Amino acid sequence: MEIKRAVTNKRAVFLMFLFITVLLIMFGRMTYIQLTKEVRGHDLQEMAAQKYDRSQVLESSRGSILDRHGSVLAEDVPAYNVVAVLSPNQGENQFVEDAAATAEALAPFVGMDQLQLENQIQSGIDNGRYQIELGAGSRNLTYNQKTQVSELELPGIMIEETSRRYYPKQTFASHVIGQQSILEGVNHMGLEGRLNDDLESVDGHIEYSSLHRGLTAATDRITMPEDGADVYTTIDTNIQAALEQAMAQVEEEYAPEKMTAIAADPRTGEILAMSNRPSFNPNQYGEIENYLNYAVQDAVEPGSTLKMFTVAAAIEEGVFDTERTFKSGKYEIDLHSNPVNDVNPDGWGEISYEEGFQRSSNVLVSKLVLEDLGIESFYSYLNDFGFGERTGVDLDQESTGRVEPGRRSDAARTSFGQNSTVTPIQMIQAATAIANDGVMMKPYIVKEVKDSAGKTLRQGESEVVGEPISASTAQQTRELLRGVVDGEFGTGKKYNLQGLDVAGKTGTAQIAEGGEYLRGHGQHLYSFMGMAPYEDPKVVLYVSVTKPKLSEGDSGNDPVSLIFNAVMQRSMSYMDLEPSDEELIEEAEKQGIEMPDLVGEHPTNLAGLNEEQVVVIGDGSTIEKQQPQADAKLLNGERVVVKTDGNTFALPDMTGWSYRDVLKVAESLDLELTPNGSGFVTKQDPPAGTDVSPGESIKIEFGSRMELESMQVDNESEPIDEEVAEETEDEAESDE
Repeated sequence: MEIKRAVTNKRAVFLMFLFITVLLIMFGRMTYIQLTKEVRGHDLQEMAAQKYDRSQVLESSRGSILDRHGSVLAEDVPAYNVVAVLSPNQGENQFVEDAAATAEALAPFVGMDQLQLENQIQSGIDNGRYQIELGAGSRNLTYNQKTQVSELELPGIMIEETSRRYYPKQTFASHVIGQQSILEGVNHMGLEGRLNDDLESVDGHIEYSSLHRGLTAATDRITMPEDGADVYTTIDTNIQAALEQAMAQVEEEYAPEKMTAIAADPRTGEILAMSNRPSFNPNQYGEIENYLNYAVQDAVEPGSTLKMFTVAAAIEEGVFDTERTFKSGKYEIDLHSNPVNDVNPDGWGEISYEEGFQRSSNVLVSKLVLEDLGIESFYSYLNDFGFGERTGVDLDQESTGRVEPGRRSDAARTSFGQNSTVTPIQMIQAATAIANDGVMMKPYIVKEVKDSAGKTLRQGESEVVGEPISASTAQQTRELLRGVVDGEFGTGKKYNLQGLDVAGKTGTAQIAEGGEYLRGHGQHLYSFMGMAPYEDPKVVLYVSVTKPKLSEGDSGNDPVSLIFNAVMQRSMSYMDLEPSDEELIEEAEKQGIEMPDLVGEHPTNLAGLNEEQVVVIGDGSTIEKQQPQADAKLLNGERVVVKTDGNTFALPDMTGWSYRDVLKVAESLDLELTPNGSGFVTKQDPPAGTDVSPGESIKIEFGSRMELESMQVDNESEPIDEEVAEETEDEAESDE
């Protein structure tokens, strides 16, 4: 019995020690796991986070770029990406089973060769991929493209919603607005790049822990998204649209090597329009032929347009007498230099200074600089006018140009626009001094930057950068420039627009290539620097056309005047019709009218607006866009256009509308507007009632009031809107 008890005790002790050992091992293992948080190389925290922790991105929007009146030039819009789910774990009809059939149906919609797409999908299947993207053509689809892909009902083909940068006006001030790059490491262009820090947004996110049965832990963390700031430019859509249309016409008819044009308000320095050719549509990535903004980056010999500043300097120094005479034709500089010749080397005999300026005599300005004004004084005035230095306009990569001081021959040739180089933006800045009674204004294009809450972060301001000449000199210079356009011997008669009193100077600059000047018809840079009305200019406009294809009977003034005249007519009629901001505010304050915020409202809820003045587009139940924008100053009876969230958008009947109201429709529907003429709408294509989609083009014909009334009598249509008639009276009379 004692032996059995001893054996039992030994077993008990052994089991006790074994149990303790196991407990110690388990405790040690637990301690180890608690300290290292790893099991067999697997991070337990990471596994738990993957199972329970959830994170969701709260998307933000990049700031918009707008014109001076709030018309959108660049904005973020919804976009869609197509992806292919390849994993059978998704369930029946939720993954791609047949790569060949899928590629055959989908290839036309993602811009990819069918066989290439099939191979890409099959490779993903063979490699056990869960899902794959389908190349660049499958990204940033429009709503219509997304709908077309959805209607294919292809198993495993999924559509993800995202956003893309959209430029609703297509080829429109493209080098100014620029383009947001979609490529990693490639900088944005234009204002998109220069003001990226303002425009850029920051996505937010929400983090939470998911418990069983869909419950969430109370440790949620939310970081709110930060939308980018909106940039308001000084660009005027009305003037810019006229410029783009005219340049497109010249590009088609004359196929020049390049063109550039700038319109500005000389009283403030605000750039109203700026364009170049070749240009580009920023919606079409990778299709840019010309990256240079010639208006600020291209330094060229200006030709005879520079004579206006040479003569202004001479007037200021009291050495320009309109009645004084000189011998035209040829002028000897010195024994070591070639003589200066007029365009007519035989000359026009002994003529007055005034006639010499009208005829654009090289001899006249050379004589003024070398004999009357003096070389040192001449270069001092060029410096005062800002040549040879950057203007500081808020656009990237501005060139300085080069004023070439030196020998007598250098000064003589600089006086009539050879030898030295300038930029178009320098020409505009210098011209403001002549247009603005001697006060030179710095050009600028960013009017205001506002954050997403509407708070102004930065305000563009007019800045005086010099007074190179007196008011009386500026007035005398404008009178001489007027003579160039309407005088007996003027070279600028093609720019003599009835009722606008244009003043300006023509230019025909030689182009140096390979160390020598080109020769031949059309092998020049043709330009015009003009302003109107000459007594008190509201607009200065510079246009240059390089190496146009001219027929035998054409002159270099033909393509330049086609652009200048169209833009100046539109500018003057529009600026006469459109009240200034101050006048709008004053009028609105008198009437107590302010545009309400209708976005998000039902189309029948017009916040006190008269139903007859509101045009509703779309078959939806919620207003998505409105023109004018909320808080804008609204004139009594002004037409308001609202777009709903519907699926179809039919064009309204715009017969009798003004250009300004047509723009409201184009901007609301993101349509490309092609206007022709001025006054009232007489014809629209597509016709009223036609459903349109974003990016489509509409052509609008404008005519005089008489033409419209005649058409309405013939068609027994409704009478003209009286307010529209009053707004466009001057424009219509000009057409008649």
